[in-house]
Amino acid sequence: MTTAPTTIPADTHPDRWRTLALLALAELLGMSLWFAASAVAPQLGARWALSPSEIGWLTTVVQLGFVLGTAMGLFNGLLVTRMKLPPFIVTLGTLSIFFSLNSVVSRSETVRGSDMPDIMTWTGNTFGVGGFRITYGSIIMLLLFAFFFYALSRTAWGKHVYATGDDVEAARLAGIQTGRVLFSVYTVAGLLYAVGGWILIGRLASASPNVGTEYNLDSITAVVLGGTSLFGGRGSVLGTLIGALIVGVFRNGLQLAGVEVVWQGFAIGLLVLIAVSLDQWIRKVKT
Repeated sequence: MTTAPTTIPADTHPDRWRTLALLALAELLGMSLWFAASAVAPQLGARWALSPSEIGWLTTVVQLGFVLGTAMGLFNGLLVTRMKLPPFIVTLGTLSIFFSLNSVVSRSETVRGSDMPDIMTWTGNTFGVGGFRITYGSIIMLLLFAFFFYALSRTAWGKHVYATGDDVEAARLAGIQTGRVLFSVYTVAGLLYAVGGWILIGRLASASPNVGTEYNLDSITAVVLGGTSLFGGRGSVLGTLIGALIVGVFRNGLQLAGVEVVWQGFAIGLLVLIAVSLDQWIRKVKT
C-alpha cells in the first residue's frame, strides 16, 4: 500500500500555490463559520478523507462526495441542535467514526489519479496568466471566499451567525432561530469540506484515506490569526484568507529551511498556542 506524500516539494511553484489555496479553502470551509457561530469542531481531516476520496472510481464521484460531505455536516448539526449534545464532544466522536468508516470503505488503499475520472483531478490543472500558472482549485477558492464574504457581511443569515456566536441566549431572545442557524452552519461546512477534499485530490493527483489530518491545527491557527475568535461572534472571511496565507508561508518556510516534518508539527503547535493566547488577550482588552 502506498500513501500520498505529506509534504510538498518547496521548489514546485504550482504545488506551493495549490497548498495555500487548499489551506485557505479549509479555513473557509467550516472553520470560520464554526468559530463565528461558536460551534468549534476538530474534524477537518476526517471530512476531507471521507468526502470524495474513498469513492474516486465512480463517474459521479464529485456529486456523491458533495452529498456525503453535506450529510456528515447535517448529522453533526442534528446531534448538536436537536439532541443538545456538546459540539466538541459530538464532532470528536464522529471524527473517530468517520475515519473508521473511511478506512473500511476505502480498504485503506490509495487510488491513483490515472485510475479516476478526469473531473476528479481537474482542480489540480493549471492555466497561464501572464508568467504565472494558476490552478482551477485556486479560482474555486477565490470564488467561495467572495461568496461567503458577501453572505456573512451583507445578508441576514450572516448577521445571525455572528449574533448566535456572540451570545446564543441574547440572539434567541432577539427572535433569531439559533437552532436553525447552527444547523445551517454545520450543513454548509460539511458541503464545503467536500469541496476541499476535491481540491486536495487534484493537488495530490491521488485519493488516499490517510491525508488531511495535519490540516486540523493549520486551520485553527489560520482562523485565529485571521481575527476570528474561538469563542464566536467575531471574525471575517478576509482575515481568514490572510491567516491562511500566513500559515501557508510559515509552513513553506520551514520546508525551505530543511526543518524535519516532526519539528514542523512542533512549530505549528507552538503557533496555535500563540494564536489562542492572542485571542484571549484581545477578549480581555475588549471587556
